[in-house]
Amino acid sequence: MTSAAAPGNPAPFPESVPSESVPSQSVPSESVPSQPVPSESVPSQPVPSESGPPESVPSTVASESAVPPDAAPGSGRGPTPWKGWAAVCAVALGIFGLITSELLPVGLLTPVGADLGVSDGTAGLMVTVPGLVAGFCAPLVTVGAGRLDRRLVLCVLIALMAAANLAAALAPNFAVVLAARLLVGVSVGGFWAIAGGLAVRLVPERHVGRATALVFGGVPTASVLGVPAGTLLGELGGWRTAFAAVGVLGLVTLAALLLLLPPLPPTRHIRFPELPALLRENPAVRAGVIVTFLVVTGQFAAYTFVRPILQDVSGIDAEFVSTLLLGYGLAGVAGNFLAGARDAYRTLLVVSASLTVILALIAVVPGPVAGTTLLLAWGLVYGGVSVSLQSWMIKAAPTAAEAASSLMVAVFNLAIAVGALFGGLAVDGISAPAAPLGAAALMLVAAGTVWATAVRRKPGALDRAAGPCRG
Repeated sequence: MTSAAAPGNPAPFPESVPSESVPSQSVPSESVPSQPVPSESVPSQPVPSESGPPESVPSTVASESAVPPDAAPGSGRGPTPWKGWAAVCAVALGIFGLITSELLPVGLLTPVGADLGVSDGTAGLMVTVPGLVAGFCAPLVTVGAGRLDRRLVLCVLIALMAAANLAAALAPNFAVVLAARLLVGVSVGGFWAIAGGLAVRLVPERHVGRATALVFGGVPTASVLGVPAGTLLGELGGWRTAFAAVGVLGLVTLAALLLLLPPLPPTRHIRFPELPALLRENPAVRAGVIVTFLVVTGQFAAYTFVRPILQDVSGIDAEFVSTLLLGYGLAGVAGNFLAGARDAYRTLLVVSASLTVILALIAVVPGPVAGTTLLLAWGLVYGGVSVSLQSWMIKAAPTAAEAASSLMVAVFNLAIAVGALFGGLAVDGISAPAAPLGAAALMLVAAGTVWATAVRRKPGALDRAAGPCRG
């Protein structure tokens, strides 16, 4: 057990169990194997706690949050530091390609619909279906991966994404395109759930925050570069060319993963009953899932209808909206890296509280200057959400990072669909400003949840409740 965090200072992240916490007489040096010890062979050890009687550290103390001996940079048996960072970049490229693939139809709905004889509303299923499938497949793939090497799983998922986009490019009808989009959803949900917690196994512990930010930098970068580039390709060479290009990007990413990722054997075998059990027994994970749902639902309730908001409230001409959204995306990339190395709990408190104010103002304050300023602030603040939520989950469940990440990814993707539905009802039933006002209310609840469950408590309390690796 790590020592309790000093008052006013959040526990260090990610957390692991230092060697001095295990009595030397209980683990003779000559008995330490070179590979991670299977969980069933490690008996529980009593560990003193400052807040109560000795507690038992489960055998999963050889956790996903600690760099395994055979993968520790500089150990001589795993990747050197530069190879670890190269592997992180390969994973980030995978996230970039997957999010680009998921959002690509946004700019291609009309040409796809016109070519295949379906309405724009029906063509919109190309966006809805992957999001819903990703939400369900995040835990399914994580559990189904079982004892498979994570390197192999990621390669299979990225190959599936590449094949799906190439199939869509050659599709004779919309049914084939929709089936291909379903496979994209499987890839997005599974890859994100597994890749989100890999930084702790690829780089030294002191760099985990930055590496996680780099991985999740693929999310806003896809919005800034990937989707506009795909839309431009669609305008120049047709929508099939755009899908084919993303398929080729998937093949390039597959080659990078095969060349740069080291073997990543699973640290533990996750079973389905563990997922609801994690929610029941781990208050930190439960709070993180609630915050994820509130923040992401609020975000997409407002962002899905950002164009009518900017035009109706801010009075911005339609021809300038795309340029402003590019600025929004660039601000989001900056926000992602600003949040990457900071405490997840306090960052999410600042993010949700700030978005409460920004969304409320953009709904009621008129004028192009105010609208532009608030939109850029919105992008900067929201850019830190994905990496902070991932960091929250790793910190909340260091011995079950993949399981916790899969829950977060599932809720994240489902919340996108719920948010868009909620915002649509608000816009159609009331007015465009109703969407960001409703989103602001959700952000306020999220801020209260973070404060009540993670920040207001005595430092380390939430982490002590989270599991054996505590701060």
